[in-house]
Amino acid sequence: MTSTTPGATPSTPQQNTDRTAHHGTPTPWAAGGVAFAGVLLLLDGILCILKGIAAIAENDVYAEVGDYVFKFNLSAWGWILLVLGIVLVVTGVGILKGLPWARAMGVALAVISVVANFLWLPYQPIWALVSIAIDVFVIWALCTDRTRATH
Repeated sequence: MTSTTPGATPSTPQQNTDRTAHHGTPTPWAAGGVAFAGVLLLLDGILCILKGIAAIAENDVYAEVGDYVFKFNLSAWGWILLVLGIVLVVTGVGILKGLPWARAMGVALAVISVVANFLWLPYQPIWALVSIAIDVFVIWALCTDRTRATH
């Protein structure tokens, strides 16, 4: 039974509809952001695969733009980028399929990709910056979407 006081309405337990609506149903921006992050992770993986194949196939394809502290064997970088690209593609597909492990793996791999592309700056500065921008958006989109975290 509910109690009332003069001039007040009966007190009933109220549901927090804002919280339910916010956490229970995906907003179009959140759902679209995660799908777009999955597509961008696929794209970033394909770019890494292509950069890796080019670095492995011909050691003279890439030339250093400036004199940087980070100096690596270009063939080794090619293999690193090739493997990273394959794993990024698999994770992007996992995100698009809604697999539970893919979101956390996507964030972790995007962070690794940011670091790898930062170290790749001496060889291809513009493409490295494009890849870094893609990865930053992927991290943001996967970390801000809470729709699947509550289910």
